[in-house]
Amino acid sequence: VQLQASGGGRVQAGGPLRLSCAASASIFTINSMGWYRQAPEKQRELVATITSSGSTNYADSVKGRFTISRDSAKNTMYLQMNVLKPEDTAVYYCNSHHWNGVDYWGNGTQVTVSS
Repeated sequence: VQLQASGGGRVQAGGPLRLSCAASASIFTINSMGWYRQAPEKQRELVATITSSGSTNYADSVKGRFTISRDSAKNTMYLQMNVLKPEDTAVYYCNSHHWNGVDYWGNGTQVTVSS
């Protein structure tokens, strides 16, 4: 399974960005998908997850600003990021957790928020 993340870039604080993660496998083989991020010299952390039933979970730091969603027809997951802050600067990775217990990780996409 391949996951291709895209949509990162440089934005000023307060601005929006939308990340996409396209999966090569049918989204129906996936139990849950998520976005994680890793800032320089920090550990990778959970940003948001979405289950096959549509339940979502967010890190406290992004609640109310980020929205995770998915389009089953396109096998694609999205992360709409609004009111971005400099502390959101990181490499963002998408993850898929499959019903057979296997996890896959996509390439990272850099998000840089300038103050």
